[in-house]
Amino acid sequence: MPLGTLDRTPPPFFRQGPSALSKLMLFSAMALFLMVADARFQVAKPLRVALASALYPLQWLAMQPVAWVQSGGKYFESLQTAQTAEESARQKLGALSQRANQVDQLALENIRLRKLLELRERVSASAQAARVLYDAADPYTRKVIIDKGMVDNIAPGSPVLDEAGVLGQVTRVYPAVSEVTLVIDRDQAIPVLNARTGARGVAFGESAARAGTLELRFMSANADVQAGDLLTTSGVDGVYPPGLPVAKVEKVERRVDSAFARIYCTPLALVDGTGYVMVLKPVAADPAVARPVPEVPVVPVKKGKSK
Repeated sequence: MPLGTLDRTPPPFFRQGPSALSKLMLFSAMALFLMVADARFQVAKPLRVALASALYPLQWLAMQPVAWVQSGGKYFESLQTAQTAEESARQKLGALSQRANQVDQLALENIRLRKLLELRERVSASAQAARVLYDAADPYTRKVIIDKGMVDNIAPGSPVLDEAGVLGQVTRVYPAVSEVTLVIDRDQAIPVLNARTGARGVAFGESAARAGTLELRFMSANADVQAGDLLTTSGVDGVYPPGLPVAKVEKVERRVDSAFARIYCTPLALVDGTGYVMVLKPVAADPAVARPVPEVPVVPVKKGKSK
């Protein structure tokens, strides 16, 4: 049965109204009218504003999960960036601190080397510079190892100085290094001269009572020795040149029950922290050092009477 023969009119018992085509044309015309009116006179703007205001809470709620995900990602990204920046800053700070320490150390070594050169100008004996490598492993002695040895013509018994004064004496010589016994070693002794009074004495290494000091022994109880006196090398031993600073008198103890005074001295050399030293040739082996020739008393010859 062809479709064109069907009856499209509603049954009489349904309510009659406009046709679908009429409604389409009416609504199309109204839509066109509203579009033209809105474009020309903005008649739909208040409606849009009111509708947007009413729908904003729903839009805000719908966007919250997305905002939370984005903020969480930014938080972790910012945290990682901050941690990376902190680690980089710590590394830079450590490098700058290390560089500052190196600068301070170099400045201190420069000052000490300058003082050592000034002391070298005042010493007439042959000398050569050396660097302290490390302390000796023996805990019962006070010795250091320097980087000069037999190949550098270092001789046993050579005096060793730093920028402040006498540090010790070479006791063992190896091919590339040498062992220096410090003046505060208990087995070390050095002839000294009191620069104030001219009295001679012998300073020995540290005693059991005062570690890291010297003791001026065998001085009479009434000897003219005061705290603050400067002790220098006397030069009578044929090892140390005369006039080198050794120590300062720190304390003098006089007892009525002893014939000798207890005199404690502080070494002027940096026995615990020196880095560069100067090694001299022993006075007896160095022809550059002029030693006084002892005067031979002239005995007058008595003329006998002629017979």
